[in-house]
Amino acid sequence: MNNDLVRRQAATLACLLGSSFFPLASLAAVPEVAHADIRPSAPAALMLATHWQDSLDPSEFLVSEKLDGVRAFWDGHTLRFRSGRSIAAPAWFTAALPRTALDGELWTGRGQFDKVSAAVRRKVPVDAEWHELKYQIFDLPGQAGSFAERVARMGPLLKASGVPWLQAVVQEQGSDRAGLQRQLTQLVAEGGEGLVLHRSEAPWQAGRSDALRKLKPLPDEDARVVAYQPGKGRHVGLMGALQLETPSGKRFFLGTGFTDAQREVPPTIGSVVTYRYRDRTPNGVPRFASFLRVRPAE
Repeated sequence: MNNDLVRRQAATLACLLGSSFFPLASLAAVPEVAHADIRPSAPAALMLATHWQDSLDPSEFLVSEKLDGVRAFWDGHTLRFRSGRSIAAPAWFTAALPRTALDGELWTGRGQFDKVSAAVRRKVPVDAEWHELKYQIFDLPGQAGSFAERVARMGPLLKASGVPWLQAVVQEQGSDRAGLQRQLTQLVAEGGEGLVLHRSEAPWQAGRSDALRKLKPLPDEDARVVAYQPGKGRHVGLMGALQLETPSGKRFFLGTGFTDAQREVPPTIGSVVTYRYRDRTPNGVPRFASFLRVRPAE
């Protein structure tokens, strides 16, 4: 975002914060603030995870590290974001990929999300940045057989490419609930984000699936920004909270986890943010939610 746009957003927000609350409609005439990064591309048909439940048996799952990178779908011809929009990858990168669909993560290491995100969202790729990336594959979309069988086919397929940056995500057989918690604790202590558990006997299927689970110390989810609420006390003149709408249509206010700079120039109306939360209220609203980051537009 350029400096002029930042200043215009901050000034517009300061004027609007004179009321106690302003909804999405009030920003319609202010495109810099109200602009939503929404593109009408068809989302890729991918398998999506649900949250882990303690009642499940880890021994029925293969377990891997949840990589904090950018998910990338290779359809055999084009590398795409989860939204379906194409990724501007260098020609040498895509030329090395097999003509088989791959689902994975563009990743450089733990705690490097911002670096990866900046590299893969450039309209013109920078070779030096892409040479630092690894394409970590965790599934073969659309292929027959169980997940364990797909994992077994993955190794030889990726090895045949002859490039070191195309790798299969390490999958380990789950043990028991106590072992799973020890694994999560150790991973987080080493800087990891969490675990992904995929039922070993599950066939591939598109969409949200109970066969694919994610486990973190605190769960996180995404929601769209629909309005701002002004700040109080030391936050007077700044954004106090975002009103968010979840994919299921539930609305709530998110007011913690922001820096002063983020309150001065908050996420734009229509953008999608990620937040962590501890649990849910009886009607399904996240409880003790805290802002994590803006999800980059895809």
